[in-house]
Amino acid sequence: MIKLGAHMSTSKGFDKVPEDTIKIGGNTFQIFPHSPRMWRASLPEDKVTRIFKSEMKDKGIDPYSCMVHSGYLINLASSNEEVWEKSVALLSIEMKITASLGLKFLNFHPGSHLGDGLQTGIDRIVRGIDIVLSENLDSDVMLLLENVAAKGNHIGSSFEELKSIIDGSSEPSRIGVTYDTCHGFDSGFDIRTVDGTEFLIESIDSTVGYGKLKMIHLNDSKFPLGAGKDRHEVIGKGYIGMDGGFREFLSREEIQQKPWLLETPGGDADHEEEIKYIKELLNSRENSL
Repeated sequence: MIKLGAHMSTSKGFDKVPEDTIKIGGNTFQIFPHSPRMWRASLPEDKVTRIFKSEMKDKGIDPYSCMVHSGYLINLASSNEEVWEKSVALLSIEMKITASLGLKFLNFHPGSHLGDGLQTGIDRIVRGIDIVLSENLDSDVMLLLENVAAKGNHIGSSFEELKSIIDGSSEPSRIGVTYDTCHGFDSGFDIRTVDGTEFLIESIDSTVGYGKLKMIHLNDSKFPLGAGKDRHEVIGKGYIGMDGGFREFLSREEIQQKPWLLETPGGDADHEEEIKYIKELLNSRENSL
C-alpha cells in the first residue's frame, strides 16, 4: 500500500493528528515537534503521548511511516557559536520528543556554512550530529538529512554532500535521507522524464545508498529546473507538472516503497483534494496498462 499524507498542524494537540490525517485521505503524516520559529521546546506530558499512541493504533497509522520535521532555526553548519550550540541543544530535545511520541524519523536541513566554506560547514554538522546522537543513546529515532535547493551557502543540494555528512559521523547507521522533489528539481534533478528519474535513483544509490532514503517530500516547484529558489507549488500546477512529470515518477516501484509527504501550499482541505488527485491519477495509469 502506498503511504501518502501531508504536513499536519498540531495546533489542536498531537492527539488530533491521526484522526485529521484519516479525514483528508492520508495514512501517514509529518508534524513539527514545537513552534518551528522558536528555540524553545519541551517534552509533551505522558498523558498526551499515551493518547497520541492510542489514536495512532486506533486509526491504523504506522508510526514508522510518519515523520517529525525539525524547527526552522536549527543550523548545525553555523559559524556563530551561540547559534550552533542552540541548534545542537534544540535538535537533541526534538529527538527526545520524537521518541516520546513513538515515531521513528526526525528530519532536518543540514544548514548553511555562512561563507566559511563547504568542508568547514560539513565538519560542524558532523560534530553537532554526533553530540545529539550521544545524548540519545537509548533512542531508536533516526535523523534524516533533507536535500536542499542549490542556492547560497546551503549544504546538502547534492547526494555527495549528504554522503560526506553520513560517512563523517561516528554513527552512520542512525542517519538517513529525505528527498524533496522541489529542492531536487531546483538543484537540477529532472524527474519529468524516465531517464531523469533513473538518474535520480542511480545518484542516490551510488552515493548514500538507496536504503538510506526513508521519506519523500512531494512538492511541485514554482520555478523552472535548476532555479534554486525553493518555492513549493501544488502537485501538477508547477514546473514539474503531472503529465510527463510526477505521473511517471510516482509510478516507479522504488519510489512507491517510500512514504510521500506533501508540503504544498494550503491547509487540510487543499491537501485532501491533492491526495485524491494523486490517487486518481495513479489508478488511471494502472488501469491503462
